[in-house]
Amino acid sequence: MRALRKLLGLDGIDEARDSATVRRIATELDRLEPAEARYLAAFAYVLARVAYADLEVSSEEIDAMVELVREYSDLSPAQATLVVELARTQQIALGGTENYLVTRQFRELASRAQRVDLMRCLFGVAAADDSISERESQEILRIGGELGFTREEIAGVRAAFRDQLAVLRDLPE
Repeated sequence: MRALRKLLGLDGIDEARDSATVRRIATELDRLEPAEARYLAAFAYVLARVAYADLEVSSEEIDAMVELVREYSDLSPAQATLVVELARTQQIALGGTENYLVTRQFRELASRAQRVDLMRCLFGVAAADDSISERESQEILRIGGELGFTREEIAGVRAAFRDQLAVLRDLPE
């Protein structure tokens, strides 16, 4: 949890003031290897970055993020929920200053295959409410570039989510 707290900018928080529930969950997360905690924190933060691209995070997006964090880790539902909530909170509070730094760190931590998985997950979170807004699409494009992908590679991943792209819904058939 220390690595997770540090990555999400929560260092210096008075842990003595944590509630019993937060202490219990934090103890569970302390069992993670530091490298795994860093990877999951960055993964969840970048997911939250897309969810908050339109300045609103829907319950469907939160559910999708929790499910994805669980799918790509061995976390319990409570642990995954905590990671997503920490990431979402930090995204809302520090998004503008941390977005590039955390995404760059994820790029350094992840293999190419893991970065491709993240791209799919980003579109999945954006499509959780059955519509990928133009803002979300632009944010994914920006993140994809920061992760080292070309526009063509990003478009290849986006093709699977064509029906959810809001910009294409208004086009005549």
